[in-house]
Amino acid sequence: MKIIKYDKFTDDLKDKLLNYNQVTGLVAVGSMSKQNHQPDEWSDHDFFVIVKSGYQKKFRENLSWLPDFENILLSFQETEHGLKVFYNNGHLIEFAVFDKEELFLAKINSYRILIDKANIKKNIEKIKDKTTVQTSSYIDNDLLIKQFITKLVVGIGRYNRGEIISGHQFVKVSALNKLLLLIEKNTAFTKDKLLDNLDPLRRFEFVYPELGSEINNLLLNQYLKQRKNY
Repeated sequence: MKIIKYDKFTDDLKDKLLNYNQVTGLVAVGSMSKQNHQPDEWSDHDFFVIVKSGYQKKFRENLSWLPDFENILLSFQETEHGLKVFYNNGHLIEFAVFDKEELFLAKINSYRILIDKANIKKNIEKIKDKTTVQTSSYIDNDLLIKQFITKLVVGIGRYNRGEIISGHQFVKVSALNKLLLLIEKNTAFTKDKLLDNLDPLRRFEFVYPELGSEINNLLLNQYLKQRKNY
């Protein structure tokens, strides 16, 4: 989606929701927030809609409040509060509908408040601070190292057994996730705003271009090194 259309969708979303008395807040998150990084033509719309208690189900089931809702190709509720909607022009949006108290179930790093009828800014700041603490301290280096090693061992074992897909998943996804967490937690770039503390894979190569290129070349390798029996 072109940026001019992306911004128009954001404006239309805000304007439509302002017509509903049940809506007390709209919070843009991720690239839609335009805080740590700007959206581009590949960006989705990610946001939270806060409504008065008792109206959550209505806004999850009846999507007529969305811009261009008549052009929705696919929509489904993915979690208790969250939905995904795919338009026939290829644009994807992801959002959750909360009341003011349910909002504390969310995790937030970058955000921008577009509608605030219920003084939600303080709550959003608390959630952001809580998310930062949780993502920086919920797991220590020793555990990450052990998880990285054992996921490599399991993955190579499965590859050798003939479980090729499972082997690649353990090595190139599960183990990689722990490795990138280790790198980001223990380098001078840890606080770089391009990084995503909810997903260590996001924009890694923008912060570590040489290392990112080397890791990507390894991921493109079709074969996993054989582990000798012992």
